[in-house]
Amino acid sequence: MAPTPKGDNVVVSNMKLEKLLCMKGGKGEASYANNSQAQALHARSMLHLLEEALDSVQLNSPDVPFVVVDLGCSSGNNTIYIVDVIVKHMIKRYESSGYYEPPEFTAFFSDLPSNDFNTLFQLLPPLANDHGGRTSMEECLASNGQRSYFAAGVPGSFYRRLFPARSIDVFHSAFSLHWLSQYALLYLSKNGTQMPETVLDKRSMAYNKGRVFIHGANESTANAYKKQFQTDLAEFLRARSIEMKRGGSMFLVCLGRTAVDPTDQGGAGLLFGTHFQDAWDDLGLISNEKRDNFNIPVYAPSLQDFKEVVEADGSFAINKLEVFKGGSPLVVSRPDDATEVGRALANSCRSVAGVLVDAHIGDKLSEELFLRVERRGTSHAKELLEQLQFFHIVASLSLA
Repeated sequence: MAPTPKGDNVVVSNMKLEKLLCMKGGKGEASYANNSQAQALHARSMLHLLEEALDSVQLNSPDVPFVVVDLGCSSGNNTIYIVDVIVKHMIKRYESSGYYEPPEFTAFFSDLPSNDFNTLFQLLPPLANDHGGRTSMEECLASNGQRSYFAAGVPGSFYRRLFPARSIDVFHSAFSLHWLSQYALLYLSKNGTQMPETVLDKRSMAYNKGRVFIHGANESTANAYKKQFQTDLAEFLRARSIEMKRGGSMFLVCLGRTAVDPTDQGGAGLLFGTHFQDAWDDLGLISNEKRDNFNIPVYAPSLQDFKEVVEADGSFAINKLEVFKGGSPLVVSRPDDATEVGRALANSCRSVAGVLVDAHIGDKLSEELFLRVERRGTSHAKELLEQLQFFHIVASLSLA
């Protein structure tokens, strides 16, 4: 990638993306921990689907620990809640079986090394039943905020191997797989050679000129995003097919879309492709080229985009695959307060993309950018509450 002019922040390259990408850490107003209420509500509305997936998990000897993994755990309470749901449900299943006692449980919280694991582990409840015995359902329900599983953090990209072969009973991943491993590439054949062209290269057909997201982009840009998503998902499935135990289950949730056209990114498009995009145009303090060297590395797939990869991989049987309406990403206590809606929009954008924006244009300009997002959100509060809706791809998979 060409160097940037002296004094500019370094453009976030593909190589640096994995080291930088994370939800905004800490416990401040714009942190992910304080701006993931919508994800919590959406996850709770899908619990019946998660429990269906858990009901298909094979029960094994209580002498072997039951291992749960949350991939893309981030740094808030949501991951702790979901792991608790999974463990409690499996304890209930073991006790209802009549022939197996519940085993000991281990939970691995996994995300990129840049994730704020410190905040996550500070939120983690103390371990219950520390005398070394197994936990019953009664103890689990009576634990008053204590956890009934051993816990550990596993840093690394879930697009690669993270765990030993045949070691995991349940994989869970929510609101993470739409994040790409790198800025999207489009491979074009030139003189018989496959040449990558990136959405950040102004010489490329895939160059996303004038935009910071795929929403409303040209066909080449959309194809680059789609190809990158499907390449990443294939790598994800390949790794999990080795790591998951026979009889295990995988439950996946990611941003999705109902439109066939990939340039219509639905709720993600409205979040990042309108007011957030317009705020960059309003900023006026950076060059167009500097703006165009920033793209949100997110792709909301269609059901078909997702299904094609699973079927081509062939390692997993699809038990359930559907589009689920999650609702608004904005959670406000006073919907008629436009100022609160604008602040919620800015904090929502900042909690998931703020770290990348800071790295690209610096803290000072980033602060100004999100102030402009807030103003735009305030001006369009009614429209946002009515139109900003997220749809999710929900997949329940088991080894074929």
